[in-house]
Amino acid sequence: MNKAQSNFRKKLLSSMAILTMACISFLGCDESESKTFKVDFDSTKTVSGEKFALRDINPELESDWSDYNYVLLEMMMSTPQRFQIGFTTDSGYNDLRVMSYAPGGWIKLAIPLRFYRQLPDAANDIAGTMNKPRYAGWFNLGGVRGPLKGVDSIGIRIHAPIGNPYFELRSISLHKEDPGDEYLGETPVVDEFGQSNLLDFDEKIKSLDQLETAWTTEEASLSEQEDFNYSKYGGYLNAKVEATGFFRTQKVNGKWWFVDPEGYQFLSLGVDCIAPGNGGQVNRLDKRDRSSFLKTLPPEGIGYDPDHPNSVSFGTWNLQRRFGDEYPAKSREMIIDRMSNWGINTIANWSSKKVIDMNQKPFTLQLSRLGINEGVMGLADVYAPDFQRKTEEAVKKTVFPYKDNKWLIGYFTSNEPSWLGQESRLCDLILAEDEDKPIKQALVNYLAEGDTPERRKAFIFDTFKTFLQTVEASVRKYDPNHLTLGIRFGEVPEDEILNICKGVFDVFSFNAYEVVPPRETMDRISEVTGLPMLIGEYHSGTVNRGMAQALVQVKNQEERGVAYRHYTEQAFNHPGLIGVAYFQWADQDLTGRRYDGENYNCGIVDVTDRPYPHMVEAIKKTAKRLYDVHTEKVEPYNQKPLGATGYELIPYLWNE
Repeated sequence: MNKAQSNFRKKLLSSMAILTMACISFLGCDESESKTFKVDFDSTKTVSGEKFALRDINPELESDWSDYNYVLLEMMMSTPQRFQIGFTTDSGYNDLRVMSYAPGGWIKLAIPLRFYRQLPDAANDIAGTMNKPRYAGWFNLGGVRGPLKGVDSIGIRIHAPIGNPYFELRSISLHKEDPGDEYLGETPVVDEFGQSNLLDFDEKIKSLDQLETAWTTEEASLSEQEDFNYSKYGGYLNAKVEATGFFRTQKVNGKWWFVDPEGYQFLSLGVDCIAPGNGGQVNRLDKRDRSSFLKTLPPEGIGYDPDHPNSVSFGTWNLQRRFGDEYPAKSREMIIDRMSNWGINTIANWSSKKVIDMNQKPFTLQLSRLGINEGVMGLADVYAPDFQRKTEEAVKKTVFPYKDNKWLIGYFTSNEPSWLGQESRLCDLILAEDEDKPIKQALVNYLAEGDTPERRKAFIFDTFKTFLQTVEASVRKYDPNHLTLGIRFGEVPEDEILNICKGVFDVFSFNAYEVVPPRETMDRISEVTGLPMLIGEYHSGTVNRGMAQALVQVKNQEERGVAYRHYTEQAFNHPGLIGVAYFQWADQDLTGRRYDGENYNCGIVDVTDRPYPHMVEAIKKTAKRLYDVHTEKVEPYNQKPLGATGYELIPYLWNE
């Protein structure tokens, strides 16, 4: 080799080295050596986070994202706690709530950019509208939406971080087609019991022997008798009024009550989604690498659903481990034993029909097939010529089998309609329908006489009123014995809607995910409607089990019990409240429930079929006090849970 060749070779090698380093630093080609950008969150702050200039992460990234549909992040979040990913643009700062299914593991997460640009696609209820699943994580939408031009920085924030978590980012890139998600770690995400395999915690099951010991201990505790002063149906033995043979409502000494079939005054202490084996489903296995996501698969025939071939259930497998081949019946019996021992007297919404049909605990039912799914944003087309007939048929199918069932409290009409407060947008969506539906023609005719926000709202409200009245008349026709419990509103509506409900329902129901029940809102409902009230959903959670912390966050598992007592007793201190339903019986699926990706630590029971002891103790203590709290003989529990935060959008803060 001559001197010229030698110099050329040196320059070539030097250039290759520079290119290699650029690839490592900016494109993340070598996962083990690429530069990372880290955020250490400070748990002493209300909001903690940091921004990075995009040119420092990938200098080749364009600032105008108008022609792209996805941004792909190669990232790792040390916690399952929700955090927010945002971008600074010419229009301001714009962020989303994000949860990782693989806390502590590196992932590639593709975020659809439409989530930043526009309002969520219209769905029938709030959860379906706001929750968007992926394969490595999921999003909850909200906040400010706008164009993605002049994008120059990325921000990562957490509201009330728990345990000083951290976030790392290795690369960022733009894509027109979906690049897909990927779990990059070597340790499987889910262990053989359905628990997080990436995080450790004090109560974690490490062996079947350990789990069997825990089950045996619980079974012994369930044999201990607890006194809740309950009648056969869960009413209070010391408070009796007229019996009608079915549940009804009555105001006694200025306070509302349910009355059970035997005439005992009754407060509904319920739990939603009561069913055996829930909380251990791993879904979307057609999109995920099974060997990297799962440490092992359940044995053939256990935990497999023929209707969903790309899902497996560790919750079902754990029940089979506990009860053997008789697990379907024995697990349902265990649910009834737990309810009796803990003081829960109501099987609330979304629960197993097989548990309900045991006829051992009072229950509520949700009406279905009312035209909501075919409507826009959950508003049924009441102008269709066959609407009344179809409504009667759907109602009859649900209520007729239960019309003489004394254990049934009543029926909910629907859940968390998504159109409230968006009446003008709903009108736009109806008008944009390709199909010439009767509701579209009715709206066109109505707006021909004047198109104003007020008239649009009036049209939607009148349509909604017709829907409620038609459903109510159908229920009364086929089941005159049971109560109508209203719509479980996700947000309590304005007074005009309350007045519509006043003339239709026996009970006004709403869901309230807050640290404390909304006293002023409850006062307004009582004043406008004059109806008794039921809170259909509330809960709290934390982050030590590998799931996101639920809609209301608390510091740890012990504080979940505190949160339950505080919320529930404060709620029943209101003279108009006669029922609550905690959401939900079991934790949600670790890697996201099938239809919207939610994975909250909100259960009373975990995936291994073990109750959370602090929750159970709190429920027992609360159940024994509710009568005295509601009659104001004792003050409601007033200890606030530590680290409690709600689900509101966090202020534009970074380390304050």
